[in-house]
Amino acid sequence: MKKPNVLVILTDDQRAGTVHALGNDIIKTPNIDALCSRGTAFTRAHITGGTVSAVCMPSRAMINTGRTLFHIQGEGQAIPPEHTTIAECLRAAGYHTHGIGKWHNGPEAFARGFESGDDIFFGGMWDHWNVPVCDFDKDGKYDHFVRFTPNFNSNSLSPQIRADRINAGVHSTDLFSRDAVRFIENYSDDRSFYIFLSFLAPHDPRTMPDEFRAIYDPESIPLPENYMPMPVVNCGWAADGRDENVEEYPRRPERIRKHIADYYSMITHVDARIGEIVAALEKRGMLDDTIIILMGDNGLAVGCHGLMGKQNIYEHSVSVPLIMAGPGVPAGKQDDRLCCLIDVFPTVCSLCGIGIPASVEGKSLAPLFADPEASVRQDLYFAFQGRIRGVSDGRYKLIEYRTEDLKLTQLFDLEKDPCERFNFFDMHGYEEITARLRARLLEYRRETDDEDSKYGRIYWHAWDNYEKAVVPNPGKPSGKNIERSLALKTN
Repeated sequence: MKKPNVLVILTDDQRAGTVHALGNDIIKTPNIDALCSRGTAFTRAHITGGTVSAVCMPSRAMINTGRTLFHIQGEGQAIPPEHTTIAECLRAAGYHTHGIGKWHNGPEAFARGFESGDDIFFGGMWDHWNVPVCDFDKDGKYDHFVRFTPNFNSNSLSPQIRADRINAGVHSTDLFSRDAVRFIENYSDDRSFYIFLSFLAPHDPRTMPDEFRAIYDPESIPLPENYMPMPVVNCGWAADGRDENVEEYPRRPERIRKHIADYYSMITHVDARIGEIVAALEKRGMLDDTIIILMGDNGLAVGCHGLMGKQNIYEHSVSVPLIMAGPGVPAGKQDDRLCCLIDVFPTVCSLCGIGIPASVEGKSLAPLFADPEASVRQDLYFAFQGRIRGVSDGRYKLIEYRTEDLKLTQLFDLEKDPCERFNFFDMHGYEEITARLRARLLEYRRETDDEDSKYGRIYWHAWDNYEKAVVPNPGKPSGKNIERSLALKTN
């Protein structure tokens, strides 16, 4: 029996809560809504976090290998041969593997996994209208480079970027989706196919065709419930560079509304092109035989908690869309059981009847489709660089900041406060919850090999120093609830 086709659609910086069918009444996503109707939406899907400011790089390495954060190579710049990718696995199982768009994990890994491709971008972000891309190279060399001048108003530095050409004036979303439609329309191989379609949107710079910009009026966009003019926690985010500096401090309401309107416009643009891809599958009679998986590589603050980027482990930055539809996936379901994007790889294997490679650490979500009482994860571990660690059991979430200058704890009740506005740490009645989650955090320290990682050594060294000193929590006076009081003042 022929195995199902697989289409993975990966968006860039799309946070959870940006799908109309899943509760956002403002955003327009009719085609993603249709995928939700045809399949299952995991409403509590997460990433672990990241070890560098470009969170998408380790996140994509984890997605493509099914490995945990501290078991990928470095920060994800490359994927070694011993870490089997989804593309390699399906190619070995007889699939025609085709890659389109952004690949942030090195040309060698791309060449191992894909036997064809279009408009491959080996990088993190770019001007959407002028993306430097590579043609597929059957020899896997990808050794062509072009020069560009990124700051021509201030200097004449002209570094090189790996590329064969630039499709000047063609938006990245249109470029990559057009490639996918063309591949589907012209596909004549008897083998099942695997398409990895990786968008650059809705990552900034937030530009899109005028027809999509006109959809949203910034003045009618509500502010996030956890909007704040300034971050409560100073954890060096601004020093990390560009993400937090796309908007000045304090964050003004009218500017945040404009950012959100542009963000939604980019997502609606992607949604429209997804509709064209699904239509191409339907026209070829392939839709019912194709597993479609849509997910975001990480979330984004866009004004939440006074932040703009993803260099944190609040829900807006680690919670992402994950929608699956097609053969073997129940239709019209929303599943709120905890899962992680590293679980996508083994789930694909289960749905396609393929063995899961030994290098994969994720857990197949297929058992959840058949058993409403089953679970694959009791809790989740989060990390960002050598500064922040956290753990969530789905109801409560503990975030621990540790640097040479900061010791701070936050405890959130996600059931009562999904926007993480009210910090219940050090409040009466929450002592047992804090102790339990902190104990689990320390277990994850060892289980994940975090304490032996490059960034873990920094974090846990600071942790151990504070534990030895037995000092009060700097920046958080005992018995005071700074986050809660500030949140109440600004709402």
